[in-house]
Amino acid sequence: MPENLTPLNAIGEFALIRRLQAGFSLRQASTVLGIGDDAAIIAPTAGLEQVMTTDLLVEGIHFDLSFCPLRHLGYKAVAVNVSDVAAMNALPTQLVVALSVGPRFTVEAVEELYAGIRLACEAYNVDLVGGDTTASRGGLTLAVTVLGEVPAGQAARRSGGQPTDLLCVSGDLGGAFLGLQVLEREKQAFLADPDTQPELANYEYVVQRQLRPEARLDIVHELRELGIRPTSMIDISDGLASEVLHLCTASGTGARVFSEFLPLANPTLEAAAEFNLDPITCALNGGEDYELLFTVPVADHEKIKNHPDITVLGHLTDAAEGANLITKAGQPVPLKAQGWTSF
Repeated sequence: MPENLTPLNAIGEFALIRRLQAGFSLRQASTVLGIGDDAAIIAPTAGLEQVMTTDLLVEGIHFDLSFCPLRHLGYKAVAVNVSDVAAMNALPTQLVVALSVGPRFTVEAVEELYAGIRLACEAYNVDLVGGDTTASRGGLTLAVTVLGEVPAGQAARRSGGQPTDLLCVSGDLGGAFLGLQVLEREKQAFLADPDTQPELANYEYVVQRQLRPEARLDIVHELRELGIRPTSMIDISDGLASEVLHLCTASGTGARVFSEFLPLANPTLEAAAEFNLDPITCALNGGEDYELLFTVPVADHEKIKNHPDITVLGHLTDAAEGANLITKAGQPVPLKAQGWTSF
């Protein structure tokens, strides 16, 4: 280990916590007490409902530290949880982080991870209020739990969609999957020749979509400003097709998704062509885009039709019609969940 790096056992758990805590400040009025006691204290707020979500990220399963910088990993770990809060039409308020770390990590490495967490806390206006750290005989495991708030009765569930509701998505799709293909290719080139330098200059957009996705809290704010409450909503973590099917199952509906309306950014199209991949398949099954998929009544179409970052993909139908991708030729193709599976 280089002399300028500090082994974790040189300072111990509590000194590490004090070092990590020093970089964080509290922003939320509902945070009464943060890090430093047996538990945080969160004050309930009248007229609001609280939501809570958690995600577990495991080295070698969810991320590869050979191409994922620790600071990016810290940011992403927060963002993917904030995305789940946004999918409830809620805003994040507090989070806790649990960390299991192996002996190859140093104090400085953990501080770099938490630097990314701190950047995400600042970006999403959320307070880090606690967590846990422990040793691991293997790699790095990171668990983040986020609390959020939504006005009473305004939470968006997966189960609220109705036939004829418009099916909408924020942003663009497929980029994160193509970013992963680029990173995996460069990793293999490095393993074959350690003197090889990664060639990422032409892939900045898709690599960023993979390594540092952004939760779409901006869409939550903008929908509120437009006076729109989604009838159902979910974030796109496992692929568009999978998420459409989740909404349909929960809402008891079918869906028609029109392939010609799938939002695909030019860098995604270019990368797909280079890897000889169908960009529509990447959009449907790639996953990790962390965009918001939601439904609104047809009456709200006028409010969103000119929004530069919301695309109407299609609409919900009666359950008997099933969930289908409608090709440019007008042919229905049943949607299948072929994205990420945990086991």
